[in-house]
Amino acid sequence: MVDIATRVWTHKWKIDPIVRSLIDTDFYKLLMCQSVFRNRPDTQVQFSLINRTTKVPLADLIDEGELREQLDHVRSLSLSRGESTWLRGNTFYGKRQMFRPDFMEWFENLRLPAYHLERVGDQYELTFEGTWPEVMLWEIPALSILMELRGRALLHSMKKFEIQVLYARAMTKLWEKIEVLQKVDNLRIADFGTRRRHSHLWQDWAVQAMCEGLSEKFVGTSNCLIAKRHDLEAIGTNAHELPMVYAALAEDDAELAQAPYQVLADWHEEHDGNLRIILPDTYGTAGFLANAPDWLAGWTGIRIDSGDPAGAAEIAIKWWKDRGEDPSQKLVIFSDGLDVEKIAELQAQFHDRVRVSFGWGTLLTNDFRGLTPGDQLAPFSLVCKAVAANGRPTVKLSDNPNKAMGPADQVERYKRVFGVGVQERSEVLV
Repeated sequence: MVDIATRVWTHKWKIDPIVRSLIDTDFYKLLMCQSVFRNRPDTQVQFSLINRTTKVPLADLIDEGELREQLDHVRSLSLSRGESTWLRGNTFYGKRQMFRPDFMEWFENLRLPAYHLERVGDQYELTFEGTWPEVMLWEIPALSILMELRGRALLHSMKKFEIQVLYARAMTKLWEKIEVLQKVDNLRIADFGTRRRHSHLWQDWAVQAMCEGLSEKFVGTSNCLIAKRHDLEAIGTNAHELPMVYAALAEDDAELAQAPYQVLADWHEEHDGNLRIILPDTYGTAGFLANAPDWLAGWTGIRIDSGDPAGAAEIAIKWWKDRGEDPSQKLVIFSDGLDVEKIAELQAQFHDRVRVSFGWGTLLTNDFRGLTPGDQLAPFSLVCKAVAANGRPTVKLSDNPNKAMGPADQVERYKRVFGVGVQERSEVLV
């Protein structure tokens, strides 16, 4: 096992590119990329970095030259022969050859497109433009780079024993969380922490700790490179990006109202089983389910990613019952801002009513809260989102209005079209 503290001290990180492979990304990005490649390959999109935690001055902390160096390195990457073989021949979600030959041929020849980087005050403006299948693959590497460079900048001033003690404390903190989860009966939990991880080495260590500490309760990781390295299940389905872009492409309000369901109709043509998971909160969970076509009730489950998780699960359970489905056979995946106390609470509340699973993200792979003076290494909320499609702005409403994004006039239009009323705000921590 890598001695992370020694690696940090001895090499000052230069030996470690932050992103070392095009599959050092989340599995759902590749699944969605294939769907986009098949259904909307010529759509022109713009992705942009958004720092929701403005008190973290990224441009003051991160050297622009180092940032460009890391971004340029990602542009030099291509699939290795072993990575291509793994994607082409491995079994994912019980299905061999999940990725089609035409998509794999395209992916094997891919180099990520150019980026635009500019300092604006104490933040960076980082944008990517081009065809949707290419640009969307920048999201996870961009976030990983910014998160890790911020950590490296703070660690650079620390002395050798400070770094050793820091990582010893962080490891102890994570292991104590694992000990809490060991006592949770019938737990199913996966690592969802790539996008806002402390570092690649730390995520890899955290996954190995979960494997050893939780055994069969730990069902896999969203990170494809780590899944390949440790022979784990690659976990992931779909994300808000798909309905956001489909909605932006809608020609009128009627087409806008149907856009989220068109996303899932396209997905339905490609995937079955546990990949048929609904993510309903892009424009409000209650409205999405109330207007959903009946065939969606037959899908395997739902992922809850904003707002009150218990409340959203109750809405889903009622929806299944109203449509003649047995909720006990349905899968509910909780994935928003989780830590062990909330995981244990939700498991106890719903384990005998639905099949429960958890995607544990930032507070698995980047919980350095309370471990440094001034809490400088605490995680913060950084996203990289599609902000335009074919020249039209994208909108996200969410079940938590603090996560909403888009021009004000379009946000109001989407609220009207999707029937979103007054929403309860909650703090966005990660």
